[in-house]
Amino acid sequence: MKLNSVLIGSEDPGRLSEYFTRLFGAPGFEMGGYTGWQLGDGFLTVGPHDQVKGQNTSPGRIIWNLETEDVRRDFDRLRAAGGIVVAEPYSMGEGSEQAPNLICTFADPDGNLFQLLSPMPM
Repeated sequence: MKLNSVLIGSEDPGRLSEYFTRLFGAPGFEMGGYTGWQLGDGFLTVGPHDQVKGQNTSPGRIIWNLETEDVRRDFDRLRAAGGIVVAEPYSMGEGSEQAPNLICTFADPDGNLFQLLSPMPM
């Protein structure tokens, strides 16, 4: 198996679509109220969901992650695009000064969390 996508349901998917378009560029598809961006091999998709109302009251329950070779560069780019910063880049454990293991956290307008992180050795 492999993870294919993350679907974020929202009472206001248009607001999320505008936010993620600022962060990730033009979506790869828009159909039937759903909008998606290809990020690496998978997709981030937002769309309407009748069981979702308002802000996420448990944002730490599910956090999706994006791996990047340069956490600081991509953090700065997303913040400049209007990304909602929850935690600036910090070290998440062992790593040399040349290649520290970094992580940072953003939120979307519904209060869902996502993180940028350095590649992790398998």
